Amino acid sequence: MRRNKQSRLALLSTILCLFAMLLTACVQKGTSNHQKAPKNKQVLVSTAVGGGTSDITHFDPALSNDLPSSIAIQTIFTGLVSFDDKGNVQKQLASSWEYSSSSLTWTFHLKPNLKFSDGKPLISHDIAWSINRALQKNTKSPTVPGYLGYITDASKLNNGEISSIIGDSLITPDPNTIEIKVSQPVAFFLDTLAEPVAYPVEQSLIEKYASNWTDHLQEGGGDGPFKVKKYVHQKELDIVPNPNYYDPQPQLKEVIFPFYKQPEAAYSDYLANKLDDTAIPLDNLDQAKSRPDYVHFPILSTNYYTMNYKQKPFDNIHIRQALALAINKQKIVDKIWKGSFIATNHIIPQGMPSYNPDLKGPDGTTNLTGNPKEAQKLLQQGLKEEGWSNISQIPPITLTYSSSGIEAAKDEVTELLKEWKNVLKIIVNANDIDPNTLSDDASKGDNNPLSFYSAAWVADYPDPQDFTTLQFDNDVTQNSMNFGQNTSLDATQQQALQFRMENADVLQYPEKRFQEYQAIEQQLVKDVAGLPLEQQLTNELRKPCLQGFPNTSTSLIPPDDWANIYISNDQPCVN
Repeated sequence: MRRNKQSRLALLSTILCLFAMLLTACVQKGTSNHQKAPKNKQVLVSTAVGGGTSDITHFDPALSNDLPSSIAIQTIFTGLVSFDDKGNVQKQLASSWEYSSSSLTWTFHLKPNLKFSDGKPLISHDIAWSINRALQKNTKSPTVPGYLGYITDASKLNNGEISSIIGDSLITPDPNTIEIKVSQPVAFFLDTLAEPVAYPVEQSLIEKYASNWTDHLQEGGGDGPFKVKKYVHQKELDIVPNPNYYDPQPQLKEVIFPFYKQPEAAYSDYLANKLDDTAIPLDNLDQAKSRPDYVHFPILSTNYYTMNYKQKPFDNIHIRQALALAINKQKIVDKIWKGSFIATNHIIPQGMPSYNPDLKGPDGTTNLTGNPKEAQKLLQQGLKEEGWSNISQIPPITLTYSSSGIEAAKDEVTELLKEWKNVLKIIVNANDIDPNTLSDDASKGDNNPLSFYSAAWVADYPDPQDFTTLQFDNDVTQNSMNFGQNTSLDATQQQALQFRMENADVLQYPEKRFQEYQAIEQQLVKDVAGLPLEQQLTNELRKPCLQGFPNTSTSLIPPDDWANIYISNDQPCVN
């Protein structure tokens, strides 16, 4: 038996540290110059959850599939392990763990006297019950196949073939120990357990309120640093410290997350000292950059467009490549987004382990300004392969996206349509729809009605598997573009790449794994499995009185960091 995963994480940690200055600004520790304000001033009013959204999509850890929901969930719930603000796995409910020589059985030892926020004991059975619940077919978790699918017989439970894996794959020999059996020795298994879908929830609360249980979290149900004080849909979420939290208590006495559908409204309230932080509308970015409270750093997230391989003309690799190479990504970032994003050809963003600075676009270059001549040549090749004599024979193309009222998002699509028309003479229509509708349609797999649509991917954990296998493998929920599962001429090659992803997932040596993912990403980019456009940046304003707030590359706040966050006497601050 080996004690934990430190040896496997050593190289990963080293790589992350190389990027720490760039990607994860360290927690702003309080100093003698930032005197702590009185207890009655320890109230944070933040847009971290509700900035740019009218409500949380899901408060159930098993159902969370978006960033605002995940941020809210991780204030109320925690799991066996979590990530710190540099992406390293840290102990949470688990005080220690070890795994068998085959790496197929993981044994976790819990911290003593764990409790839910209502004071009821939290034992190993609660963790097993919660994981088993998340995996059950009726729960309809969109993330469970990707994150917990490595647990033995997880797919059988998720498909409804069996009713439980408690006692088989999830074993609780005593109240403070849980054994989890996995079907293959994946090096990132601890990372998957840091995801909300693996967090324990209180069985009695769910049995009492059924599907509406998350509207009653003020009664209990969580185990994180905070508990719910008040949750008013489409208005605000208020949380206060959980008196039964197992680690140091937060210094903040209350955190208020108001919901702002329009970022301009949040920005205006920030300037009026009604908020401690805010995102910056694009029209205000140049002005905001000169302010002392301006905060700016990259995050591990990629904006991209994707094409449904089961619909024409996107089943033709050369037409996909032509559409990709007709785009001047740098122009879009500079002209429309005013440098608030980073133009990219990458699926795996800068700052992730295995990031490949030498990655080439579909034309074999690192160019970000497009390649019109090559795009035109590839289009003609694709037309010939399809038996089409001219562009008019291409089926109508509609690009579906969600601007969420952001004018720059609309301008980006307008520019894309213009470039495809100018370079390729292809007319593409646009359809701006509700983001939840877009997400729901894109998650329908074989029944995905969308042909060409926008998407974004935020890192769940700092491993390249999260940006490759989890998005493009066979049967994963996120493979909404049907990569590999289609009737195109290169489908066999795509399936071979999926098999290569699965093999990379179980490699035990980080260096070799990362090299494999680099090669896999290069082929995905060449195939235009996704059409990456930008790596996201955080641009926000933050009051000088807000101390200890971490700048993380995933935009999530680790549970341990809440003990470092406080309100100082620095001015200005929320009135």
